[in-house]
Amino acid sequence: MNKKYQNKKITMAHGSGGKASSDLIKDIFVDTFNNDYLATMEDQARFEMPKGRLALTTDSFVVSPLFFKGGDIGKLAVTGTVNDLAVSGAKPLYLTCGLILEEGLPIATLDKIIKSMQKTAEEAGVKIVCGDTKVVEKGSADQIFINTAGVGVIDEGIEVHSYQAQTGDKIIVNGFIGDHGAAIMQSRAELAISADIASDCQVLNHLVEKILSVSNNIHAMRDATRGGVATVLNEIANDSKVSIIIKEDSLPVRTPTRGVCEILGLDPLYLANEGTLVCVVAAIDADKVLATMQQTKEGKDACIIGTVTNHPEGIVALSTLFGGTKIIDKLIGDQLPRIC
Repeated sequence: MNKKYQNKKITMAHGSGGKASSDLIKDIFVDTFNNDYLATMEDQARFEMPKGRLALTTDSFVVSPLFFKGGDIGKLAVTGTVNDLAVSGAKPLYLTCGLILEEGLPIATLDKIIKSMQKTAEEAGVKIVCGDTKVVEKGSADQIFINTAGVGVIDEGIEVHSYQAQTGDKIIVNGFIGDHGAAIMQSRAELAISADIASDCQVLNHLVEKILSVSNNIHAMRDATRGGVATVLNEIANDSKVSIIIKEDSLPVRTPTRGVCEILGLDPLYLANEGTLVCVVAAIDADKVLATMQQTKEGKDACIIGTVTNHPEGIVALSTLFGGTKIIDKLIGDQLPRIC
C-alpha cells in the first residue's frame, strides 16, 4: 500500500470529487486494477466486444464480516458476478466496481479488499474496467458495500436456461454444499462455534467452459448462492414444469458443516454457496460432464445428486436415508442475513 495512506482512514473528503478523491482512486484502484480502460480515468470504459450474444448481470455485496475463512467481500464480489455470467453459458469479460465507503474505514482495509478483487479477477481472466466511489457519514453504512456489474458473451449454439430441464436429466453439483453459509456463521463471534470451515468462494467460469466444450446437452445451470441448492432446484422445477428428486445419501456435505447445521437447526440444502453450481444435463452426457468436472480443481468433488422426473410438476422431493420422501420447498425467510 502507498505509504501516505498508512494508518489513515476514509474521510468525507475522499468522496468530495476533489484532490483527495482523485488521489485515492488513482493510488488504490487504478494502480491495483492496472489496465488501459481504467488508466484514462474517464466516466466510462470503451471496449470492443467479440461476436455473440451479450450477457449482463449486476449484484451488490454487504457481507458481514468483511473477512472470513476462504474469502472476503472483495473476492466475493468478483466471484459472485463472474459466476452469474458463467452459468448462463457466457464467457465473462469485464466488470465494474461501485463502492459505498463509511467514513472512518481504515484505508489499509480498503486496499486489502481491492487487491483481493484484482487477484480474483486475474484468476477469472476478467478486467475491472470502470467504477465509482461514494463516502457516507460514519454510522450510515457498515464499513464498505460493493456493487458490481458484469458483461460477457455467449457463443453461438449455447443455450442454457432454467426452463430447459427434461425428464431423465441428471442433477450434478460441483462440490460440497453449504460451506459458505456455515463459514460466515462460524466467523461471527456471537455464535461461538468452533469448527474448521472455509467458504467455497471461487470462480467457476473455467469449469463451465470445460463442461460446455464436452457436451451440447447441458440444459440448465445455476450457482446456488442465497437460498442454497434447494431454492435453485425449486426454481428450475417450476420454470421447466418438471419434478426433481434428489437422494439424501448423495448430498455432499462436509462433517463440520453438517455439525453446525445440526447444532443450529439448519438445513445445508438452504445454506448459501459461493462456488457451487447446480448443473442439469441429459442422462446420455451425465457421466462425461461429471468426469470433466472432477478433473478440475473447482469440481474435484462433483457428484450426481438427483434426477428430473415428469410428475408432480414443480415439485422437488428428497429421498431420505430412511426410505421415505419429503418435499423440499423454497427457502422461506432468511436463515442468515448479510451472507453475501
